[in-house]
Amino acid sequence: MKSLLRLALSATAIPFLFTQAAIAGGVNGAPAPFDKGGVKVALISYISAGDFFQAYQAGAEAQAKALDIDLRVFPGRQDAAEQREQILQAINLGVSGIVIDHGLPESLSDVVQQALDKGIKVVAFDVNLNNPKIPQVEQSDHELADLALKQVVKDNGTSFKAGYVYVAGFAPLDRRNEVWDTFKKANAGVVEKARFGNVSDTTATSTTDQAKAALAANPDVSVVFAPYDEFARGVKLAATDLGIASKLKIYSADVSTADIQEIVEPGSPWVATVATNPAVVGAVSIRAAALQIAGQDVPHQISVKPTLLTQEALRAAGVKTIEELAKKVPAFSTSDAVTASWIPNKLF
Repeated sequence: MKSLLRLALSATAIPFLFTQAAIAGGVNGAPAPFDKGGVKVALISYISAGDFFQAYQAGAEAQAKALDIDLRVFPGRQDAAEQREQILQAINLGVSGIVIDHGLPESLSDVVQQALDKGIKVVAFDVNLNNPKIPQVEQSDHELADLALKQVVKDNGTSFKAGYVYVAGFAPLDRRNEVWDTFKKANAGVVEKARFGNVSDTTATSTTDQAKAALAANPDVSVVFAPYDEFARGVKLAATDLGIASKLKIYSADVSTADIQEIVEPGSPWVATVATNPAVVGAVSIRAAALQIAGQDVPHQISVKPTLLTQEALRAAGVKTIEELAKKVPAFSTSDAVTASWIPNKLF
């Protein structure tokens, strides 16, 4: 996936990026207002750093372009106060819809309600805003974690010492954590020896430092469940630096081209990940907003199903990039979630 264009913005600049519409005059056969085009929608992120979030935004942009949406992308900087201000800016810009990509629920509820009160349609991806008027897009996180842990058992049995990477307060990580807690209760032989984690604009680097300390203090850890790819990248680097890569197996969630290359490289301890295509999830988020704006029904819970990707299978298929993965695993490149006959779906 190509990284999004990044702008150096001054303190007085409105922090959004413009996606130029590609279809002049709207979409043939679409209901109002998409028959005329130029509908304003804002994508407001909490995190933009990392391949997953860049791919998510690229998918959102592709779907917006196909729908002749004037998409305004506010870059996330892991700053709750700034995200609140961005939502207020989007309201003042007169957008018809807002997609909120991650964030802290406690800092968003009141400003999101202001948007709803003005008739703006809101969609949330991986942030639980606990509002029946807001569709919640997710990667089917429970299924994602369950698939990963089934592979853990297949490879390691039900008795081992584990490390676990987790940060509370983020909806997808919290949902994946529910599955981990259930898994431990069902498998008494699984002992969690170390728990650590950090979410920031340098997640992989800070995770590396924490993982080095945790793994050095617990040399009997043979499995690490790191259900976010930036976590897994950090643990892998720590294992390599400590010289224990051959004694450790890392299982994760999410995927990118960079992840695939790290998984398939010789001697990599990163043996499996479970993922949806983040670009597809971005497209689904925009479709959910578009359907609401057009006055059509959207389910409250919208799940995009994940795929298990093992090191062995990726090597056997010769997959080295997301593009190759999408070609060789068709289910990875599309989703029939929240679509309609007038919405272009095959984008990648």
